[in-house]
Amino acid sequence: MVTKSTSWPRSKMTAFDAFLLLLLSLVAIATVYPVLYIVAISFSDTASIVQNRVFLWPKGLNLDAYREILETPRIPRAYLNTVLYTTVGTGINLLMTAVAAYPLSRPGFFGRKSFTVAIVLTMFLNGGMIPTYLIVQKLHLIDTIWALVLPNAIWTMELLILKSFYESMSSSLRESAIVDGASEYRILFQITIPLAKPALASIGLFYFMGHWNSFFIPMIYLNDAELYPLQVVLREMLFFDTVKDTSLIEQATLTPQALKNATIFISMIPVLMVYPFAQKYFAKGIMLGSEKG
Repeated sequence: MVTKSTSWPRSKMTAFDAFLLLLLSLVAIATVYPVLYIVAISFSDTASIVQNRVFLWPKGLNLDAYREILETPRIPRAYLNTVLYTTVGTGINLLMTAVAAYPLSRPGFFGRKSFTVAIVLTMFLNGGMIPTYLIVQKLHLIDTIWALVLPNAIWTMELLILKSFYESMSSSLRESAIVDGASEYRILFQITIPLAKPALASIGLFYFMGHWNSFFIPMIYLNDAELYPLQVVLREMLFFDTVKDTSLIEQATLTPQALKNATIFISMIPVLMVYPFAQKYFAKGIMLGSEKG
């Protein structure tokens, strides 16, 4: 018996596919090139940096920049501050957002539409920086971690994303839990939130990036230099000629470029480590409404 082999037709690349491939290649190059250049500068020797001979590969392996970072207490302290602010801030963000989105997703919640409209309006109308600063000052939160995390405990867009994800869940689970005598708190923390892990991971990644890269809010609410996060210290290093404290650059035994790029690279390491693990949840989280009841 002769069996006829079936072969799938090969798809031909169209002009549009070639254009997309070229466009994505350019985007990838534009994304990877700055990172490679920063790493190359941070590991290169002083002579190669001064002579502008470093491109995408280090010239003369030199670890003095990273040794200077470890020996200078200001950068490790700022790094630990950033880790603390990001961890506490992201945790508070996820908890507050998960709790606030739950009643807004329930059709029978009294005033649901009014509360949703009021929340959406905060994306376009707000009190401004000065009233917010006065409130934080009156609450005696200046020079504390709470000035960085409490005023931004809930982001409107992330709240709406999680609300939509809750609404896409099957209502039969909640109805079964109510029949079994479960309270709303138990439904939220033992059923709804565990099932919303993809959405929570998605918005958690945005919260994490927001706290990790924040420098403007700490500059406003933190007056003590020992409380500065890494991004504020890095900003002063990049613009050290406009600030009074230039000891970090003046005392260095290497070029300022190497020290700056080394600090930039270590500030990117947590993001490069977290994103690959959160990527699968990020892809699921943005596909809201795909769950079938």
